[in-house]
Amino acid sequence: MHSIVAYAGAAIAEIAGCFAFWAWLRLGKSALWIVPGILSLIAFAWLLTKVESDFAGRAYAAYGGIYIVASVGWLWLVEGKMPDRWDMTGVAVCLIGAGIILFAPR
Repeated sequence: MHSIVAYAGAAIAEIAGCFAFWAWLRLGKSALWIVPGILSLIAFAWLLTKVESDFAGRAYAAYGGIYIVASVGWLWLVEGKMPDRWDMTGVAVCLIGAGIILFAPR
């Protein structure tokens, strides 16, 4: 369960950090947006090290599915665009893949 919390926190931190740059470069916000963006990206990297995995590559691969879920959630909750059926189908497929990588017996 600790890994799921670390993954969720990392996903939120990464998306928020990247969105700060998006806001600056694509939405015309102040360049000061990059300060919290950089701090958020540092938090993302730190949180990802808290995942219970012996190998970074496996942790990153499983994180990909969690990131996709969080990104679609961001699309809906922050940007106000409801995900369509293809978004949700993709989320389901990615979660299955992440679950296999993360929880498979080794």
